Amino acid sequence: YALKYNIPIDVTKKKPYSIDRNIWGISIEAGVLENLEQEPPEDAYMITKSPTHTSSYPRYIEITFEKGVPKKIDGKVFTLKNLINYLNEVGGQFGVGRYDMVENRLVGIKSREIYEAPAATILHTSHKELEALVLDRELAHFKEMMSLKYAELVYYGLWFCALKDALDGFVEKTQKQVSGTIKLRLSKGACVAVSRKSRNSLYKKELSTYGKEDKFDQKLAEGFIKLWGMPYKR
Repeated sequence: YALKYNIPIDVTKKKPYSIDRNIWGISIEAGVLENLEQEPPEDAYMITKSPTHTSSYPRYIEITFEKGVPKKIDGKVFTLKNLINYLNEVGGQFGVGRYDMVENRLVGIKSREIYEAPAATILHTSHKELEALVLDRELAHFKEMMSLKYAELVYYGLWFCALKDALDGFVEKTQKQVSGTIKLRLSKGACVAVSRKSRNSLYKKELSTYGKEDKFDQKLAEGFIKLWGMPYKR
């Protein structure tokens, strides 16, 4: 139909991929991707370089959050839209954000898709590292479990359902302390946090150090171990 009416499209008989794209990333399926035993060919990717063809020198980048929202890159203020576009470009140059997966569709069938989401990968990595620094253990663990349900609701298109609305309230509450800066290293498809700082940090070096400045009373461990193991003593 497109050829008949001279409608320009990227899809060809050699590259018959089904592609969905928005600011957050790209999903690609069909064609040779339906063969689960075949590695995705490079021509299936659109915005990310092959990790083997990226620079041998890593790129370091700092993401600053205020109450869970990314605000700055390397100290420079960005609008959210421009921030995402910039990270897609930078991350793509280092092959960051490629995913090849078999997923469960809403109707229950399994489908193989590949994704390109450099900005999402960079922001998710940095945000998660910052949360690990500022959220207490119980909240961090529960939020991790809840995030799976939240993602499921969004995937199913239930953006306006009552449960998602209620979970939004929980998320908003958790983000009040999520302010700080995470430094990342981008290299050969990898995105790794290398530095963390926040005015709300719960990390106390004097309690976790193995050095001379250790202020943790090690004698407390003996009693704790006995109490904690009491229900399992045989």
